[in-house]
Amino acid sequence: MRKSLMRITLRQLQVFRAVCQQRSYSRAAEDMSLTQPAVSLQIRQLEELLGQPLFDYVGKKLYLTDAAEALQRASADIFGRLESLDMQLGDLQGSLQGQLSLAVESSAKYFTPHLFAAFRRQYPEVSLQLVVTNHAQALKRLSANRDDLLIMSQVPTDLNLEFLPFLNNPIIAVAPAPHPLCQQGALTLQDLTAWPLLVRERGSGTRQAGEEFCHQKRAHFAQTLEVGSTESQLEGVLAGLGLALLPRHAVRRELACGALRELPVAELPLLRSWCLVHPRGKYLSPVAQAFFAFVRDQRSQINALAERFAEPAPERPPGS
Repeated sequence: MRKSLMRITLRQLQVFRAVCQQRSYSRAAEDMSLTQPAVSLQIRQLEELLGQPLFDYVGKKLYLTDAAEALQRASADIFGRLESLDMQLGDLQGSLQGQLSLAVESSAKYFTPHLFAAFRRQYPEVSLQLVVTNHAQALKRLSANRDDLLIMSQVPTDLNLEFLPFLNNPIIAVAPAPHPLCQQGALTLQDLTAWPLLVRERGSGTRQAGEEFCHQKRAHFAQTLEVGSTESQLEGVLAGLGLALLPRHAVRRELACGALRELPVAELPLLRSWCLVHPRGKYLSPVAQAFFAFVRDQRSQINALAERFAEPAPERPPGS
């Protein structure tokens, strides 16, 4: 090992991580309550110890060098180990303590708080850092090892991942209650194609699953409207802009009150599973290990709870 690496301080790594996160010396300084010259000095000293530059400026944008990417991964491991030590010390004192860093795909955010609340009833001293993202961004976070665990659907098969399916994720077709399709009986996916379809942005897992499914069933929607979130889809359907394919968990309240109707499409629901994911071989903190074990051991109870709060509203007679 290079002797110079032994002189790197935790403070330098904290400053470095702030610059990486903010992509700005000035914003990192503000974030850490330092002056910009102090941040510049810490980074310069770090570069001297490494013998390589950490950042490049192209135009007005700051980019990480290969050395910075390597240091970012190493620093994440170092601080992860320190967090794990803190948790283990708390465990030795008789209670599991620490923070769970959890990333979830956006349509999983509806049930994740309920899941963590159940976990926290067993481990009340555990806190949560929750990041909500889309499928494409979740994969980037996974490759950068930015979180303890990730909740996602459609786990890629070309990555070396450990994953635990734990909750059904039925995707259904929904329409506003006054929509003409709500007055009909059994439908096919093809029956829906005459109406506009509201879809998420590219990179969304729900959009990808829906597009692949419609392609397999040869159902082509002539008009689609792209929106940036599940909430926008939901509001767009309520406003009468079109139909949507959405996880039942995401629209449970609107189904329960009758504002939205689940269309009785023969080919639906599209069944997927939510999975708890981490890179194979990743070191899991005691809190992450406990959460993984909790989800694994409580799968039947988790599905029973989800079925109760995602149950669609009872059918109403036409014209009611």
